[in-house]
Amino acid sequence: MNLQNFKFEAGADGVALLTWDMPGRSMNVITESVMDELAQVVDAVKNDAAIKGCVITSGKSAFSGGADLSMLQQSAALFEKALKTHGEDVAKKEFFEGARRLSLLYRKLETSGKPFAIAINGVCLGGAFELALACHYRVLADNDKTKVGLPEIKVGLFPGGGGTQRVARLLPTGDALQFLFKGEQIKAKVAKAAGLAHELAPEGEIVERARAWILGGGKATQPWDQKDFKAPSGRVFSPGGMMIWPPANAIYRRETYDNYPAAKAILHSVYEGLQLPMDPALTVEARWFAHILRSKEAAAMIRTLFLSKNELDKGAHRPKDVPPSNLKKIGILGAGFMGAGVAYVSASNGLEVVLLDRDQESADKGKAGCEKLIAGQVSRGRATAADQAALLARIEATADYARLKGCDLVLEAVFEDRGVKAEATRRAQEAVGPDVVFASNTSTLPITSLAQTSARPDKFIGIHFFSPVEKMLLVEIILGKETGDVALATALDFVRILKKTPIVVNDSRGFFANRCVLNYVREGQIMLIEGVPAAMIENVARMAGMPVGPLSLNDEVGLDLGWKILQAAKKDLGPTAADPAQERVLEFMVERNGRFGRKNGKGFYDYPASGKKTLWPGLAELADNKIDPDTLDVTELKQRFLVVQAVEAARTVADHVITDPREADVGSILGFGFAPFTGGALSYIDGMGVKTFVELCDALTAKHGARFTPPPLLREMAADGETFYRRSKAA
Repeated sequence: MNLQNFKFEAGADGVALLTWDMPGRSMNVITESVMDELAQVVDAVKNDAAIKGCVITSGKSAFSGGADLSMLQQSAALFEKALKTHGEDVAKKEFFEGARRLSLLYRKLETSGKPFAIAINGVCLGGAFELALACHYRVLADNDKTKVGLPEIKVGLFPGGGGTQRVARLLPTGDALQFLFKGEQIKAKVAKAAGLAHELAPEGEIVERARAWILGGGKATQPWDQKDFKAPSGRVFSPGGMMIWPPANAIYRRETYDNYPAAKAILHSVYEGLQLPMDPALTVEARWFAHILRSKEAAAMIRTLFLSKNELDKGAHRPKDVPPSNLKKIGILGAGFMGAGVAYVSASNGLEVVLLDRDQESADKGKAGCEKLIAGQVSRGRATAADQAALLARIEATADYARLKGCDLVLEAVFEDRGVKAEATRRAQEAVGPDVVFASNTSTLPITSLAQTSARPDKFIGIHFFSPVEKMLLVEIILGKETGDVALATALDFVRILKKTPIVVNDSRGFFANRCVLNYVREGQIMLIEGVPAAMIENVARMAGMPVGPLSLNDEVGLDLGWKILQAAKKDLGPTAADPAQERVLEFMVERNGRFGRKNGKGFYDYPASGKKTLWPGLAELADNKIDPDTLDVTELKQRFLVVQAVEAARTVADHVITDPREADVGSILGFGFAPFTGGALSYIDGMGVKTFVELCDALTAKHGARFTPPPLLREMAADGETFYRRSKAA
């Protein structure tokens, strides 16, 4: 055998050891060459009488992240090429055979007649975990870094290497569906308790334990290939089965609103597959997998949530000639909710933090917030008491600006007021000197104007975190007109330390994310005035693909903050900067009724001390008209929510705020949850077709107003048959 990705040792005791260790990669991934070589190994083990069985392990610190999704993305392009060259029948047959290649390989392994055991340390995900499920015995390292899972659903796919069929034969059907739908990584102990692993062992013993199982007479037959096998939940068409499938279908629709074809394909694959023996069941799965692999949703989600996200995580726009900044200690001005959140994630990732506020009591309160967050991790078993002590030791709470001396980066997260920010900047720079990179966490104020109070505008940059900081993955890096490469490189290095995804945007009021999402919130407010029932506003927004309704989101952010932002915009840009309808809603809520959102238990919703939130009945007073909900066009309402955000995203491109469509798409999904199945705000436009999108904008403008008017750039693109991604590559 000529193996490049694996090392094969026959073993004097008759047990072969196959070590997966791809050269030049930090992580093993499944590629065409990996499949070629694994097929050779299976044949060699099967045909060599001297080999009793084979143990598969990894030569890296983690087992494998699964399939190379760029390979899957390319398969759709190959289909289109075959379609033009050979016709539909040949193209479909070739695509189907390619789509099920991995599934057939794993089936070949598990029916080879020789026992295969797998020894897993670190993460083992996707197609790699499907390999594990095809092996006859699974030994997992008993440590916190060992996790397994099938996360394909998160990029618009589903397990196509036998995962839906094997999981559904190992777990009760309800548990199997949850595991497949959520796509979560589970720890070794959980996998063992669920029956997805056979044995746990210390990291240094996993290979020997797997070997011992083979030498001890391990069987080369899977449970589902034995005559007396019964699925854990029994037959599909049985009283027990009918307790599962109708609710499962209802839950699927409640959670996805039919927006995610891959989730529906999981239901089909498990439902149909459990009624068949394994081989035809795998064929059913492969047909659904081939169907999903060609879907526009999968293509969009793979591009944005895997390929583009990975490129941005690695610093796609980091200046190449700036050396690593080697950050060790940072200062944070403002120990409020945002500042404390940044302090927490910074300390969690090993940075020393000086958390400063106007007085010691306020600074201590911010640190107490960090303590509460880490205590929650300890209580859930995700951290230890030692982790908690170490994290808190890295955070110094103070009111003394002199304590900032020695910081490699200072981040300002004080109150959203120019005067307050200017004073904090001045005092901090007196302590650290003008050469330290200074960042502002402002959510709306232009960075160029804030940089005017800095001693070195070229060292001033925006680093905009999203709330809650510890959960949100996105960070906006905002370039002022004078921001230099050192500041940009330092900001990107900082975000990478925090394991968050950065997008780099040019300066503008509201930057990218807030410009888009505030339009979403405003659309919900406008609908209230139109007379659309509040519950319908919230539900239709979720049907459109948003994670929460606009009223809920506004409550979380704070209605009083929205009111202050609106007043600041009027002060800076004049009275026309405020939408009269939005101003009316916020004035009614904040000024007249003292409803600030979740923070004071009163917003668009009421928040009782115990029990679920409920919509405030007083919202009915905002409606100009009473509308019969049955007369409303739900499709149009859904379009309004998505189009009003997407057209603003297009405006940010026209305004040169966004220069790379990857950042708009990744930013829109990670930053404010723009319908992930579309691939993001610009992919939504590209996927619909720019011409069609412009026509939709014009129709909505005629009916609902100028906020839907497309920028001239979109009309030019529509006339030229252009898309954002083609345009970006041409540039």
